[in-house]
Amino acid sequence: MTTRVISRLSKNAISGIFCHFLRFQKGARCIMTSSSTLDKAMETLEKNPYYEKYQKRISEIRQDSPDELVTRWEEYQKNKKRESQISSKSSQISSLSNPKREVDLAASSTSAHQRVLNDIMKVDLIKDKTKEEIEKIWTQYFINKDGIAGVVPKDAYLNIRHKSKTHPIFVLPLPRSQGYEFIMLQFSNNEIHFTSLINYQAFKENAPECLMMVYYEELMEEKGVVLLRGEFDKNILDSKEATCLANQIQLYYGENNEKRDNLLTRFTNSPEDFKHMDLIAELECLTL
Repeated sequence: MTTRVISRLSKNAISGIFCHFLRFQKGARCIMTSSSTLDKAMETLEKNPYYEKYQKRISEIRQDSPDELVTRWEEYQKNKKRESQISSKSSQISSLSNPKREVDLAASSTSAHQRVLNDIMKVDLIKDKTKEEIEKIWTQYFINKDGIAGVVPKDAYLNIRHKSKTHPIFVLPLPRSQGYEFIMLQFSNNEIHFTSLINYQAFKENAPECLMMVYYEELMEEKGVVLLRGEFDKNILDSKEATCLANQIQLYYGENNEKRDNLLTRFTNSPEDFKHMDLIAELECLTL
């Protein structure tokens, strides 16, 4: 998948995200413009436990746009002095204590093609079905196909749509065998695009997606449901991990929960107060 996912963040936000990834590595080295120092930078990236998943793409940016790595390393060096000490547990995972401050949504305000339900099935053939029958048809249709599928109640989807306007970008922790990996997400119309943090650090707004979810609204008013479909890159996620991310979207955006709403607000409006460990603590106390 090569779809552009995350719109351009502010320079400060990019620097903050990149510096925390580098801080995750032990013995991080300075990247300069010479080939020898770029090689050292690659050594740093290779120490990341998720590097193998993205090795090809990281190698491409090293070959095609080495200045991107240099620029972000320089920003990291400027911000490193301002970073406080982190706990031993925090040092084992990616950190985001300085998330986005500004988002330019112009690039994602419209999709090249607005996905509609008729792209998948003939809406006229199911309009006479009950809500329960539609849910069964939808889930059965995708049961043996790659991807994830679900049915979202109207009220929950209206919450998702409302919150997505004020919190269009967020991060979610994904449990991995080595700890947690952060996944960035961005809403665009009736879609949500996800990319891994390490890919965003390498490709910024051109980061390839690891998961794309679409909400089909055609039956919402008449039947009170919205149909959900998600497709993921099997080289990065499995169905269980994709479902975990979809469930967290429901929890943060579909439900009204004061604690989780505060996390969304702090990420968007008060990044200096945002703590990534709060996301992990919230996930660990839930059974998804």
